[in-house]
Parts: sequence; structure tokens; C-alpha cells
Amino acid sequence: MKMKRIFLGLALCLTAFLLSAGAMPQFLSIQDGETPLVLVLKSEGPITPVLIEYLERGVQMAENRGAEAIIFELDTPGGSVDIMNKIVQVIRGSSVPVVVYVYPQNAMAGSAGTVITLAGHLAAMAPETTIGAASPVGSEGEDIGETMEAKVKEILKASVRGLTKNRSEEASRLAEETIENARAVTVDEALEVGLVDIKAASVQDLVDQLDGREVILNEETITLSTRNAQVVEVGNTLIEELLLLLVNPNLVFLLLAIGVQAILIEISSPGGWAAGFIGVVCVLLAVYGIGVLPVNWFGFTFLLAAFVLFILDIKAPTHGALTIAGAASFIVGALVLFNSTTLPGFPKVSVPLVIGTGIVIAAIFFVIMTIAVRAQRRPILFGRETMPGKQGLVEQALNPRGMVRVNGELWSAELVDGIGPLPAGARVEVVSISGLVLRVRKLDKS
Repeated sequence: MKMKRIFLGLALCLTAFLLSAGAMPQFLSIQDGETPLVLVLKSEGPITPVLIEYLERGVQMAENRGAEAIIFELDTPGGSVDIMNKIVQVIRGSSVPVVVYVYPQNAMAGSAGTVITLAGHLAAMAPETTIGAASPVGSEGEDIGETMEAKVKEILKASVRGLTKNRSEEASRLAEETIENARAVTVDEALEVGLVDIKAASVQDLVDQLDGREVILNEETITLSTRNAQVVEVGNTLIEELLLLLVNPNLVFLLLAIGVQAILIEISSPGGWAAGFIGVVCVLLAVYGIGVLPVNWFGFTFLLAAFVLFILDIKAPTHGALTIAGAASFIVGALVLFNSTTLPGFPKVSVPLVIGTGIVIAAIFFVIMTIAVRAQRRPILFGRETMPGKQGLVEQALNPRGMVRVNGELWSAELVDGIGPLPAGARVEVVSISGLVLRVRKLDKS
């Protein structure tokens, strides 16, 4: 009980620390009030919900510190339309100009990243970068139905028309083509038609080019002053870093494997709490990743089947047959769940990792089942079931009831052979037990 309280106390302290770390703003270095401040935010990889909170925090920080501009470095293959729309809202609602910068070299603003780039008050790209291929797809990267595709395309094209209203007609047409025909263009092609405003080789190069440039912010034209600006990068909080890690399918798979294993150990050996607690925490973390990742839910049925097979082998041991079947189902489920997606940018789960983990799980449960079977076959050494056949001495004469001492314990006893009375000191043998009364017979002196 003491150890349990200590563990729970540590868990609460860790939780409080993580929450405080997640909520803790990152303070910037003090500036003299005359030096312009430019904040730099970075996003690499698929668009996830974490990016929304990160951007909101960065915008609020820029507004509080009176920053001249925000540079949002972007390198993404795309992501959910819903998340994209919320990011666009954050950018367009900022009172500080947001410059979306496709960076570094060979980076891309694909799919939803195209719309996010156009949402910036200014759009910039590094050399050898691309933008476009914004045609909508399903959550698993598959083509969607014609009717739904037409609806989504029209909504997206309306959005980009609004975002490019202050650009050239050619830029607006190109923006719509990235959605209608999944067209992608280079930085030079985008710059030529005015789809983006600046080509910059680095953040400092971009800051230098921003100086004196006019920006339309909330229907007003303002002029940026970024000469000799203090450039400060805004990093992720501890919570944001954790959530970003949880969209890696390899980590999600390991959390699922550990969580299921721990829960099954708790089920097979009830009465503890550590294994169950660890299992629940791991499964909950994995569920977050599954909710963000593009997954094939058909694979989830295999994982559920594996869980059921493991439990059945615990409750009704089959010498490992159900465990092997469960491990196979677990491997297939993980491969189907994570490796069926065709969306770019999301890493795929490692096949050797899945197979190796499945084999390890099967081996562990096979050992557990072997130990359990041996324990069941081991003769019982203590308890009521061991009393028949034991010998003892009469403590209180049996006529036909009295008291006997067996294995140092005093029992009520009753004669079963009708021979009696038996005086104190006579030897008897236990025939059976009924409730708390031993049924005994007289032993021959021989």
C-alpha cells in the first residue's frame, strides 16, 4: 500500500509537471524596444492538430511582444482539410503579418500546405521547392467518390480564390489548377505568375527582403520594417513534442503492443495495479496517435481479434494455440492498420518491428501458459483438499464424534466405520471432510 501511494504521488507530480510545461509560455530575450522583432515558427511533416495550438501560441506571443512579423516555415505533404481550415483561420486572424515560407530547399507545400501557404499575408519559397498537388483525397489517401470530390474541390477553389484576390488572375487560375488537376509547380513558376511573393535562400535573406515591403493586413496596407530585426525561433513545448511523437506509427504500434501485454498480464494475475496502470496509459496514448494517423480500420478488427484470442488462452489454456493465432492476428492487424495508407509524408510502420514484436508477444504468452499449466498439474500441498489420507491422534474420545489432531491442528471428527468408541491417543486416518468435520476411521495397530 505504501509503494502504491508513492507511485501514485510520483505519477501525479509528473502529470502536473507535464501540464505546467505544456502551458508554460516560452519567453523571448529582451529587446530594446527599437529593434524590430521577427518570430520564426517551424512545421515539418504532415499537418496535425498540434500545429493549430503551436500557431495560436506563436501568434499570441507575437501580438503580446509587438513583433513586426511572423515567419512560418513550412514543409508538408498535406493533411486533413479540417485542420487546414483551422490553421488558415489562425493565420488570417492574426494582427501580426504572417509570412508563410516553404523551406528548406527541396521542401514542398503539397495538398493542404498549398492553401496554408496562400493564406499567409505574404508567401515565400526557398530555391528548389514546390507547391501544389492540392486535389482532395480520402483519409487513407484513396480517391473519393465523384460527387464528394466535386463538392470538396469547389469549396477549396472558392477558398483559394478568396486568398488570392489581391494577386493576379493568372495566380488565381494556377491556384485553382492545383486543386482541380493536382498541378504542382516550382518556386520559379509560382513566382512568375505571382502565386508567391518572394524567393529567399534563407530566413535571414527573407527578413532582409521583407524590409520595406507592403502587406495588406485586415484590409489595411502596412509597410514592414525588418532592418536589423531580432530573429527569434519559437520552439514546441514538452506536451507538443510528445504529441508530435505520437503520430509516428512505429511508436503507436509499440505503445499498443506494450499496453495490450500489460493489460493481459493484469487480467491473468489480478490483484496488482502497476501492470494495469501502465497498460491503460500506453493504450490511451496509442489511441491518440490512431486518431490522428490515416489508418485502415479494417486492421483494427484484427487487433481486436488478437486481444480476444489472448484473453481466451488465459481463461482456457490451449497449450499456446490461441496465443499463436492471436500473435498472427496482431501482426496482420498492425500491418493493415498502418501500412495501407498512400498519403505521402506519414511514415509507415516497420515490418520487421511488427513481426519481431508479434513473435516476442507469442513467446511471452507461451511461457506464461506453460507456467500456468505446470502449476495446475502440481500436487496440492496445503488446504482442505489435502486432508484425505492424513493420519492423526484422537484428542477427545470419538463416540462417534470427538476431537482429533491432524498436522498439528485440532479438528472435529466423526467415525465412519461404526467401530467405537475410540479413546484419546488412538490413531485414525482421514477418509473425507464434510464442512468443518473430518470423517475418520480407526487405524490398525500394525
